Amino acid sequence: MSYDPSPSYPYRPAQQPQQYRQYDSSPSYEATYPWQPPIADPPEPPRRRPPHPPLGHHSDLRILRSAYRWQRRTATLTALGYFILFLVLSAFAPSVMADDVTDGLPTGLLLALIQIPVTWLAIALYEHTARRYVDPIADRIRKQSAVDAKREAAR
Repeated sequence: MSYDPSPSYPYRPAQQPQQYRQYDSSPSYEATYPWQPPIADPPEPPRRRPPHPPLGHHSDLRILRSAYRWQRRTATLTALGYFILFLVLSAFAPSVMADDVTDGLPTGLLLALIQIPVTWLAIALYEHTARRYVDPIADRIRKQSAVDAKREAAR
């Protein structure tokens, strides 16, 4: 028969008072016998990670969305901003719109005619930002997704 110095009740508080710590019966070693070496976990096989995470978790998609959003806002605000300026001047400053810029050409007609080049400018700005910022990101994502698809097909 062996003597068990642990208390007879199963409850042990998480933090024992100082006076009861001397009666703690848990051994300080993990092995069954003190002369046994500790049992080592088997080493995990090395995992090969792809250089880029899968496309669904790719930060390039977030970058592409923000670049496309910036592109839309820039082009839209260019064309729409000028048109709204023209409408506001027509509604609230009719005397300015009726003034002549040159002989027989009122300001309102000149601003209306300038609206066509401003629309062309908005289209050119849209194409420029597409070529400069959005398309390279989209091409990089397209190429990476093709590589990921080939990698998945090879598995």
